[in-house]
Amino acid sequence: MNRVVTTNLRSRNLGPRRVSGFTLIEVLIALVILSVGMLGIAGLYVHSMQAGRTSIMRHNAVTLVGDIADRIRANPRAGPAYALAGANNNCVDGGINCTLGQMAANDIFLWDQQAANTLPNGTVTIVFNNGVAPPTYQITVAWTEPGVNLNYSITIPVFGI
Repeated sequence: MNRVVTTNLRSRNLGPRRVSGFTLIEVLIALVILSVGMLGIAGLYVHSMQAGRTSIMRHNAVTLVGDIADRIRANPRAGPAYALAGANNNCVDGGINCTLGQMAANDIFLWDQQAANTLPNGTVTIVFNNGVAPPTYQITVAWTEPGVNLNYSITIPVFGI
């Protein structure tokens, strides 16, 4: 007697099935990790923008100090006139003969306007010290950083002639 054995192929694979691909929980965890990374990148970008703005403000302040220091060096005999209030004497037009003090007052006036236009809440002060040789000027530029309410100032001594 011939016996024919037939096997059902479907009944053979009743053991644990092998799964391929990603499960939903793996995808969600990857999405959370990616989201945290993107938030970190966004925070870094915002911080770099603030640092860039602060850098620009500091550069402007140093430029302002350098500008008035050059004006003081160009008019060395004006002495303490650079520590006084500024006045618009129109000395830069060339058609008016200004004294050394008037030129210094005009320089301070223009410098104050430039500081007000360049720095937020920018204030500038010059202190003249004639008690030392050579005379010195303490130039201070101060401003308030917008958005973070921090006050910055730069003070640089300039030696007169």
